[in-house]
Amino acid sequence: MPTATASPDSAEARRRLADTLTAEGMLTEGSPWYEAFATVPREIFVPRFTLSGPDGRRAVEPGDADYLDAVYTDTTLTIRHDDAGTPISSSSQPSVMARMLEAFAVPADARILEIGTGTGYNTALLCHLLGAVQVTTIDVDPELTATARLRLADIGHHPTVVTGDGTQGHLAGAPYDGILATCGVDRLPIAWTRQVRPGGTIVTNIGNGVVRLTVDQDGTAEGRFLPDDAMFMRARPAPDHTAPAAGQFTGLIMKETGTRREMGIPVPADEVIHTLAHEVWMLQHDVLSMSFETDPATLVHGLVHPSSGSWARITPQAGDRVTVEHGGARDLWTERLDLAVQWAAAHRPRPGVYTLTIGSCGTHTLRRTGTSPVYWTF
Repeated sequence: MPTATASPDSAEARRRLADTLTAEGMLTEGSPWYEAFATVPREIFVPRFTLSGPDGRRAVEPGDADYLDAVYTDTTLTIRHDDAGTPISSSSQPSVMARMLEAFAVPADARILEIGTGTGYNTALLCHLLGAVQVTTIDVDPELTATARLRLADIGHHPTVVTGDGTQGHLAGAPYDGILATCGVDRLPIAWTRQVRPGGTIVTNIGNGVVRLTVDQDGTAEGRFLPDDAMFMRARPAPDHTAPAAGQFTGLIMKETGTRREMGIPVPADEVIHTLAHEVWMLQHDVLSMSFETDPATLVHGLVHPSSGSWARITPQAGDRVTVEHGGARDLWTERLDLAVQWAAAHRPRPGVYTLTIGSCGTHTLRRTGTSPVYWTF
């Protein structure tokens, strides 16, 4: 692979991005991460990528008139899709990266494990501040780790780069002072809490938010979610893993027959299906949702739980009524409706009002604080 070089105009663009992240409150004034964003050339790690827009997906590469502007825009740059067309690796949105790095807040001499090497850009930011000798990074995809290792070396960083299942951590380098995951997980892997020192920090995306956890002496961990919604690409168990996608189940939703009923609902059906309720994203993390028109006048919503075969078809009727037909072991619609209605009654709180506790054996307790506190253990 040829040695990558930064564009002559890159330095100004990097500084502009760092200034923007500071002005918008993603980086605190005087943050040590400011110089990392202003120094590390993002384009080294994403020489080619795709952007999604209203006209679909388009490829961007050096030589395109808007290439450098796109690299230093606050957006996700996707570099790989799976066989179903689902994005599986990217350079994350810089504002989200900045919020996570600020929340990580480990000591300057901390030994840390990054889960999800991806392009290597976030790894480079960590190396810039902490020193490469302190950083171990792991990714399940050998092509990604090989490429990231070379690109990191191109700019003088030589962290420990491991190919493996990041949900298992990296026991050989433990214990760590902190784990930062740049991929999403549905449940926090127990291996992570067991590989972090007491008092150490874990920052990861779970549900539709980012949580900062502190590990205790007894192997439990507890913390609060950051204020804003955020969702990363999910951790993959193998390089060739293709996750189920909602589009695969359109036929099931359209044709299957089951238990049928009509009911009134206090919130619109599309808000229930596509809710931002954090408890739904946590408790129904493996339920796929979809909406489509069967004809120009009929909108249909669907829910599917692939592993159990449970499904629900929801067709809005006049007023606040819907027709629901469902099958399988779980009544997905009732589960989601109950959670979404509770969330709406609590004035649609954002992730920042939730806390998460991880038990020493891996139990999860999600709490919603505020005027109507409630908790779920799963």
